Amino acid sequence: MASQRIADEPAYVLHRYDWSETSLILEVFTRHHGRTALVAKGVKRPTSSFRPVLLPLQPLSLAFGGDGDIRTLKSAEWVGGHVMPTGEALLSGYYLNELLMRLTARDDPHPQLFDVYAAAVRLLASGDAQALQWALRAFELLLLKHMGLLPALNTQTLTLQPLTPQHRYNLLPEAGLQWLPDDGCQALTGAQWLALHTALNAASPLAALLRECADLLVQLQRPLRLMLNYHCGVGTLRTRQMMLDLQTL
Repeated sequence: MASQRIADEPAYVLHRYDWSETSLILEVFTRHHGRTALVAKGVKRPTSSFRPVLLPLQPLSLAFGGDGDIRTLKSAEWVGGHVMPTGEALLSGYYLNELLMRLTARDDPHPQLFDVYAAAVRLLASGDAQALQWALRAFELLLLKHMGLLPALNTQTLTLQPLTPQHRYNLLPEAGLQWLPDDGCQALTGAQWLALHTALNAASPLAALLRECADLLVQLQRPLRLMLNYHCGVGTLRTRQMMLDLQTL
């Protein structure tokens, strides 16, 4: 079979591993080919032109080839647009990368999710501390939806009964959206879940969700964390534990 050559592919570096004394294996998230593994030969040499380019949370244009599980990086260019996030925004960007590493499969394209990720990274790099948490909750919801892991937010999952606007419902990993009469004010109301459902299906879902999530940060944090940990198969994501450890110092 002829080796496939891909050029001018929008991409972000999610993770990197040592492969030899001079080379790296990169996990990249591309717009048209999904998550892809690439070998970057000689990238650790001081004279390598790849060294200042292959950074996380930076928009890149890549060329690569090969037909195996790990393809060969041919070229990489920074396309500009924003600087590297710093501080809490940088850790939040690593958190988004860990979610993509755990929940996406290799060579499974998700162009709309790629666009959502790119927009979220731009928000993190903007330096707007308030928008940072909004962006995280909105990305989590959209990631779960694109992976087919988020139930419809306009009905009760097990009974398919419509939501009552004034009742409160919990989002549970194994049961979906469920009315829990004794959950008090910790759960979102039916009206709030319906507003999120509408935002998820809007023409510009990230922008619509940012508006909705601005008022629901506390209520959404726990159910989304439980959903993500369950589907990632972990008790706590590594980047989240790192954030908690830093906050206690």
